[in-house]
Amino acid sequence: MKFVTLADVRAAAGRMEGVVLRTPLLSSLTDTGRSLWLKPESFQPIGAFKLRGAMNAIACLDAERRACGVIAYSSGNHAQAVAYAAKRYGIPAVIVMPDVAPRIKAEATRAYGAEVVEVPIGEHEATAHALAVERGLTLIPPYDDATVVAGQGTVGLEIAEDLPDVDVVLVPVSGGGLASGVGVAVKALRPQAQVIGIEPELAADTAEGLRLGHQVDWSVADRARTIADGLRAQPSELTFAHLRKVLDGMVTVGEDEIRAAVRALARRARLIAEPSGAVTTAACLFHSHELPPGKTVAIVSGGNIDPALLATLLA
Repeated sequence: MKFVTLADVRAAAGRMEGVVLRTPLLSSLTDTGRSLWLKPESFQPIGAFKLRGAMNAIACLDAERRACGVIAYSSGNHAQAVAYAAKRYGIPAVIVMPDVAPRIKAEATRAYGAEVVEVPIGEHEATAHALAVERGLTLIPPYDDATVVAGQGTVGLEIAEDLPDVDVVLVPVSGGGLASGVGVAVKALRPQAQVIGIEPELAADTAEGLRLGHQVDWSVADRARTIADGLRAQPSELTFAHLRKVLDGMVTVGEDEIRAAVRALARRARLIAEPSGAVTTAACLFHSHELPPGKTVAIVSGGNIDPALLATLLA
């Protein structure tokens, strides 16, 4: 297995320059007194960090494969990312989504010009693989791909460059692409910093797997219980190997804590975050005692929340 390197991440940063936003670090205050900065990937054109991996993966295809089009499977943010990136390159895109994905994400994916195929939850990955073969499309996985991991790693590259003395980086964990890439970059540039993965308690398969030293399998039904719809995937062999190498720990957060973090980000930081993007803030607000001390960056991974859900959470 080839591990992603800092050189891979730097190369990805060069490929996406001018397309992917270099998001700022926003100083924030918490009741814990922790020195905290927020990294709002919700500012990206598609509202989430996933654009980084999708752009790098498509950029790395040769011209012939790229022209034939791409396909992806996703509950939402990777779907929008691949659709947006494909539109930038002027190539066809097919996105397979579970039929329970938030409407706002499915509609946005169609708006970028992609063909959206909706299937029952748990069937979208297999359907995408079958359609890729049937139509001659190149599959762009949401996380199980070194070029995707390298693209997501540019988040960590920016953190280490903008806050060279960072002590703690908090990153959401689902399929593990973001945490893997961020960990590679941060550990290469700031070895003494600790990278902590954050998961919902109701989808904490990675936390359990890292504790046991091997991957574990949680059912789709179990993982679907969390409000954090973007954190319902499980790591691949590739990303789990990276996570074992680059993560210094895991913290899990409860559903009410996630909801409270969405409210806190909106009211205190003036940031709109989807539940998946708010888990790192939830860790700061409710589990600060479990986190290492020092200057902390919490990655707000996305802001594509259903308006009705946001209204309910803010009521």
